[in-house]
Amino acid sequence: MRPGRFAWLGRAGGALAAVVLMATPALAQEPADHGPQPAVGAPEPVQNDAPPTPILPEAPIEVPPPPPRHKGLVLEAGVGALQFLGQFKHVAPLATWGYAQLGYEPWRWLLLYGYGELTFTDTSEAEDETHARAFPIYGFGGGARITVHATERVAVFVQGQAGAMQADIPKGALADLGFPKAENLGVALGGRLGVEWYQMDRHLALGLGVGLRDAMGFQKDFGADTPLAFDATASIRYTF
Repeated sequence: MRPGRFAWLGRAGGALAAVVLMATPALAQEPADHGPQPAVGAPEPVQNDAPPTPILPEAPIEVPPPPPRHKGLVLEAGVGALQFLGQFKHVAPLATWGYAQLGYEPWRWLLLYGYGELTFTDTSEAEDETHARAFPIYGFGGGARITVHATERVAVFVQGQAGAMQADIPKGALADLGFPKAENLGVALGGRLGVEWYQMDRHLALGLGVGLRDAMGFQKDFGADTPLAFDATASIRYTF
């Protein structure tokens, strides 16, 4: 082989080596391929870190109940028991008692009212079963109540009242037992003490009360006697 051919091969190999050495640093500097890149000039995507919008509607804000109604026209009714403490307790046993009253509150602490009451009893304490008579006692009157509030919905009250009571029984039935005045209207003076609980319905209130009165018409016709009557009731009231 001629020397000129070897010289040509040497020059070609040297040129190829130079091309490889120049391309290697350029390849090393190219960034790694992480997928398709956004086009030049295109807006970058916006990341939204806000929580997703709920599908269900939000519950409305709870509104507090209105305050109880203290002033206005007041209707009250109650049921309980009545027990005579004087000599009449030896005639009539513990009796079922109920009342209703209608009044007006010019201020939240004062109630002026009129009332009616009805008691169901008999003469079984003084007579045997064959002679005992069942009879009602009715009464009516009026009074005033003072109310003091411990809280907006709890209050205590005290009241005084004056009225009349009468046993609805055939004439002479109680006279034979020593109580002729009880067959006619007789004065009854007394008072009551109780507590009231005003409900979520601003017109309603529940109550518990006890009362004591001097039922003068039920005093025994002879001998010492203090004709007291005690009652205890549960009640409900409505303020218009």
